[in-house]
Amino acid sequence: MKVKVFVTPKATVLDPQGAAVNQAMHSLGHTNTSNVRVGKTITFEVNGGDSPEFRQKLDKLCEDLLSNPVIEDYAYEIEA
Repeated sequence: MKVKVFVTPKATVLDPQGAAVNQAMHSLGHTNTSNVRVGKTITFEVNGGDSPEFRQKLDKLCEDLLSNPVIEDYAYEIEA
């Protein structure tokens, strides 16, 4: 199965890269944008099936390696 992990700065954390992208969008005429946040996506494949135990391990992987829980949030999608 395929896993996609999305990591973004927490809402309370300043995102200078997001602010720069928002400013660039405005300068290109897209003035209706706001609150742009820039993050990262990690994709990988795993042998096996989805289960509560797998999701628990995936949460631990996200918290320990793929994100910094102090300043980042994460979410994931699992595709069969």
